[in-house]
Amino acid sequence: MKPALTKLAAMAGALALSAAAVAQDYDIAINNGRVIDPETGLDAVRHVGIRGDVIVTISGTPLEGARTIDATGRIVAPGFIDLHGHGQDTPAGRMQALDGVTTTLELESGVLPVADFYARAAEEGRPINYGAAASWAHARIAAVMDVEPDADTYWFFRYIGDPRWQTELADDQRLSAILRHINTGLEEGGLGIGILLGYAPGISRAEYHAVNALAAARDVPTFTHARFLSAIEPQSSYEGFQEMVAVAASTGAHMHISHLNSISLSDIDRIAEMIEGAQANGVNITVEAYPYGAGATGIGAAMFRGENWRERMGGIEYSDFTVQGVPLDEERFHDLQENAPGTGIVVHFLNPDERPEHQAYLDRSILFPGGAIASDGGPWSVGSERLSGDIWPIPEDAHSHPRSAGTYGRFLRIYARERGVIDWPEAVAKASFYPARILSDAVPQMRRKGRLQPGMDADIVVFDPETVADRATFERPAQASVGFEYVIVNGTVLVDGGELDTSVLPGRPVRGTVASGAE
Repeated sequence: MKPALTKLAAMAGALALSAAAVAQDYDIAINNGRVIDPETGLDAVRHVGIRGDVIVTISGTPLEGARTIDATGRIVAPGFIDLHGHGQDTPAGRMQALDGVTTTLELESGVLPVADFYARAAEEGRPINYGAAASWAHARIAAVMDVEPDADTYWFFRYIGDPRWQTELADDQRLSAILRHINTGLEEGGLGIGILLGYAPGISRAEYHAVNALAAARDVPTFTHARFLSAIEPQSSYEGFQEMVAVAASTGAHMHISHLNSISLSDIDRIAEMIEGAQANGVNITVEAYPYGAGATGIGAAMFRGENWRERMGGIEYSDFTVQGVPLDEERFHDLQENAPGTGIVVHFLNPDERPEHQAYLDRSILFPGGAIASDGGPWSVGSERLSGDIWPIPEDAHSHPRSAGTYGRFLRIYARERGVIDWPEAVAKASFYPARILSDAVPQMRRKGRLQPGMDADIVVFDPETVADRATFERPAQASVGFEYVIVNGTVLVDGGELDTSVLPGRPVRGTVASGAE
């Protein structure tokens, strides 16, 4: 071979090696998708390169990688972040992954001991990212009942019908014990303080104020279930929201309001105006909502007791309560409340499918400016047995609220595609960026989530805007959403072509500043 040709051959070989290196430069390349990054406002066809667990490039030209995904006609978005996920186990996380969720956090209730929660999850492994707040309810039960709490959200259901922890006022010694429990939880990585105030509405205003003052001192949010659930004064939902606004203003704590939709009932317009007014005057309040007209809890909850409680909830009927899909009558309701107060129920407080005014109430919460979508979903059970461990698929006869499977598919289907009352970038923001932003000040890890930019965590969802939808119903809740074709968690493909990969558990803990280290 002539020297010139030899040189050309050598150059060609070098270029081939270089091209091969480029092809392997990305572990995953997602090409041709409509890339939406809510923080920067990017909404264009782009190409995403992932290396390890990090997004390394957003390119205007196609990329090559060890794994290439063609996202033509699909939306490529930051993975969804659920601020209100009570189903903190593997089966629940897998079902949520098929709904586009890459991070689920137990914030409204929280847990104690927080260290046990993280240790248990790490030992078992989780499909999606996880984390929890420190639980005021757990702390109060422990202090008042003189028991040791268990790091399970539903531990407090053992005491849900016990008036002692719900009404007994805390003297200085007992309040100190409650705050000490909570503070330990924060030191163990709690993401804030979960306050189930609506489950113990008889506790003092001073105690609620003190818990928020602790949160302000530790620079963490509180996540509150409002004290009252009623459309009638006094002790109305409106009064409960006034209390939260006042406490946030006086302590300086970041006040996050849980499930704005279900607590506001028919008074949402006045309540929303009050919150917006407080925000405009510098009070740090954020909100979330879920796209259903029904909630779920234990039948022994305080909100379902007391004088005229059904009238106070807008004239709700006993048949509006169901247990595993079966409506209750008055006799069955009271029997369960007396003898099995921890029984899980679904309660239909709005009927948006048949009453336009109820749909308008729900819309006001869902479309609240800057508000997040959150599921308030829970674990799955068959009969009285909760499912846990390495279980998949979830049995067809398993029960939970349908929001445990379909919150995000339902939100995208109804609000973005079918009704068009929100555009796709704003819909993506409500599911990903807004929840990340709500936590970003207090939780450094969240500054790398909910965003689709170089340097951010490779938590990504690829979905078809033409087909994305929920399938879960109140009669058959154990049906996964459709249209979520790829879900990537920390750079690992968890949902591949719409199918869940049960061989991987790529979820990682999201911890508070004290445990994770300030950044």
